[in-house]
Amino acid sequence: MRVDPSGERGPTPRQARGSAWRRTGPGLYVPAHVDSGLPQQRVLEAATEILGGHITGWAAFAWAGARWFDGRDGNGNERRVPIVITNHRYRSRSGILLSAERLPLSHWFVLDGVNGTHPLRSAAYEARHAPSLLRAVVALDMALQTDTVSIAELIDHASTLNGWYGVERLRQAIGLADENSWSPMEPEMRLHWQLDLGLPHPLCNHPIFDLVGNHIGTPDLLDAEAGVVGEYDGGLHLAGERRASDIQRESLFRRAGLEYVTMTSIDRRDPTQFLRRTTEARERALRLRPERRWTVDPPAWWTPTVTVDQRRSLTAAQRERFLKNRAA
Repeated sequence: MRVDPSGERGPTPRQARGSAWRRTGPGLYVPAHVDSGLPQQRVLEAATEILGGHITGWAAFAWAGARWFDGRDGNGNERRVPIVITNHRYRSRSGILLSAERLPLSHWFVLDGVNGTHPLRSAAYEARHAPSLLRAVVALDMALQTDTVSIAELIDHASTLNGWYGVERLRQAIGLADENSWSPMEPEMRLHWQLDLGLPHPLCNHPIFDLVGNHIGTPDLLDAEAGVVGEYDGGLHLAGERRASDIQRESLFRRAGLEYVTMTSIDRRDPTQFLRRTTEARERALRLRPERRWTVDPPAWWTPTVTVDQRRSLTAAQRERFLKNRAA
């Protein structure tokens, strides 16, 4: 709010100088009790402080309400809000990271009154400036989950960025990205399979059916060539009904002739044992060749949602019904 001498639409000048209000930008204030640590609040306050700037990267997705863009790094520390500027009188300051990269009009995007960059530019920025290839792939996977960008669109966008910072990392990440990851841990587990073990790109969250069309389950990863299911078990999977459900899922997969391997949070620190378990599971699957009682081909009545294009074609009611498991 701006200062209002009447006090009706904002704090009076005296109130603005007091402890009940906090300044957030040129002439703008919020009540002091407003939590400035919330991702969207941080983004909004940074955007109002840099007049004429355009939020980008994780900040643009956070402002749009994307679940997995919380503005924190892998250690839980707050990341700075990235803002593209065309007025170079500004300098980076606490909590804000300014970018002077080119900003064509085609990259502009306005959402709820805040200037930002188009989702393609925002996703590409995250990947180009990521500290590692893994973080770049995770960023793209989570951007693809919003259905505002697709892999084909990212490829086209990357072709326009010759000479830009980090464009080769972006292109590498696009080649490893997947349109159907449901959480950040899935691409991390997937890259262990692909980069550490040299396995082919697995199917991600692809439903598996028995041979008469009944849905068996939808695992995090599926090595369809060998018949190995990969699942990540975080803290929510360790007890209670969730654990019982996971055990039942594993039983159903094994009954259908699939091998099963689990990655846990401990494996993130040292994936050696997870890689060993995966190798052994794959060797068993290829050696034993159990009767294949499963398929990834859906029955005629099934509505597929494994690609961005498929999800974009859904109605609002269908999205609510068919995509609710992505938030579980």
